[in-house]
Amino acid sequence: MKAKIHVTLKQGILDPQGKAIEHALDSLGFKHAANVRVGKYMELDIAEQDKAKAEAEVKAMCEKLLANTIIEEYRYELQ
Repeated sequence: MKAKIHVTLKQGILDPQGKAIEHALDSLGFKHAANVRVGKYMELDIAEQDKAKAEAEVKAMCEKLLANTIIEEYRYELQ
C-alpha cells in the first residue's frame, strides 16, 4: 500500500518561507499570488494489507516523527 502524506503549518503560524516565495512571485510580476504556504509532501510504501492497520501505522508515523503536531497539521491518503 502507498501512503501519500502532506504536512503544512497550522493556520496562524508564521510561514517565513511562504512569505519569501510570495514576495519573489510578486517581484516576477505574478501579482495575484497571495497567502503562500509551504509544506512537505512524502510518499512511502507500507507493507501492510489491512487498511485499518496501515492507517494506524501512518498516523503513528506522522504523530511521532513526520509532523510537529504543535505547529503543523497533516493529512494522508492510502492507495
